[in-house]
Amino acid sequence: MWTRLQSLAGSLRDLGGCTRHNSVAAFTCQNPGGGDSDNSQRALRADKGGRTMPFQAVRLYIQDHHVVMDNGTVQVTLSKPAGLVTGIRYDGIDNLLEVLNRETNRGYWDLHWNPPGGKGIFDVISGTSFRVVVENDEQVELSFTRMWDSLLEGKYIPLNIDKRFILLRGSSGFYSYAIYKHLQEWPGFDIGETRITFKLRKDMFQYMAIADNRQRLMPLPDDLLPGRCQTLAYPEAVILVNPELPELTGEVDDKYQYSCENKDNQVHGWICFKPLVGFWQITPSDEFRTAGPLKQNLTSHVGPTTLAMFHSSHYAGKDLVLSISPGEPWKKVFGPVFIYLNSASNGEDAPFLWEDAKMQMMAEVQSWPYSFPVSEDFQKSEERGNVCGRLLVKDRNISDDYILASGAYVGLAPPGDAGSWQTECKVI
Repeated sequence: MWTRLQSLAGSLRDLGGCTRHNSVAAFTCQNPGGGDSDNSQRALRADKGGRTMPFQAVRLYIQDHHVVMDNGTVQVTLSKPAGLVTGIRYDGIDNLLEVLNRETNRGYWDLHWNPPGGKGIFDVISGTSFRVVVENDEQVELSFTRMWDSLLEGKYIPLNIDKRFILLRGSSGFYSYAIYKHLQEWPGFDIGETRITFKLRKDMFQYMAIADNRQRLMPLPDDLLPGRCQTLAYPEAVILVNPELPELTGEVDDKYQYSCENKDNQVHGWICFKPLVGFWQITPSDEFRTAGPLKQNLTSHVGPTTLAMFHSSHYAGKDLVLSISPGEPWKKVFGPVFIYLNSASNGEDAPFLWEDAKMQMMAEVQSWPYSFPVSEDFQKSEERGNVCGRLLVKDRNISDDYILASGAYVGLAPPGDAGSWQTECKVI
């Protein structure tokens, strides 16, 4: 877990505070923390006339092959028992995900792995068992699990995987996290990448934002087909020769152009102009991502695709491959991350959606660690410690006195050689 000192709230700005800050956000965003005050906040909303009205209770509908979570603001449909996100209904739009894709290619957890010395295998993680973990007016949490045994050796990665999806009352979005578990008696493996992938409707989402200075109207996925582009040095890089939008002719598109460092990879996503709707992936903490604040990861790219990256060897190679040996027990929680949806009205425009998404990201960060995930493997606030103090630097070339280390990063990592925190991938 890494924190940049100058960005922390309150007393940490002068390096005298603690590295965990859970106070309520000062702006008018949702606070997802989950305490009693948060529940009362989530229970109320304002209508278009400014009157306070209760939020609808969260409801769960279990069908033969699907399960639907609905809180009156957003409705999330998942396949059963696979746990693939097949539909997201919001603001009158029946489905924000690409309806032209098969249900297995809309919203999913995936990983790229290989047996030791073997070829790489891409795996969309489909559950084989479904259960309801929590169902009440305030929250629904669902579990989709895939258990491993020796009959599956070589076909699936030797992990028990438990994918969780959470919908809270009054929330304009939903959360997802997963627990990966390897038993001591199982064979080893390597993981090069694991993430959540969302593929949005190409007829709606054409404007992408990943930073204040990195926003643009994007090519369509059809522009990457033969006849509309020419492949450059590697398959992902193309030059557009006949795009749907003529003004993009001659531009180069490459999903790696939109990578950014983990420290900046907290919110990114897409905007639809008609109607004005935003789809955002928010990562509230770096504690479950590997390689530290300067590691680059993918964000969003032509598709329109949005990724929540948890682990990858991009830009580093085998040094960042997560290797588990035979006889090595291992367990790790990835997430939760938040899929946030927003819309604009009353004369607001597209930039409002980006600014609102950034504010919501700040609210999620301030609420970390969340109190609402039910899994015992996710450590709640009361199970964690605080690190308090000041970091001072003495540089005789600048001052005879100690100076504040503003802008430095403070990280928590296991013991090891100098720099080993950059390649450590296994710690919970």
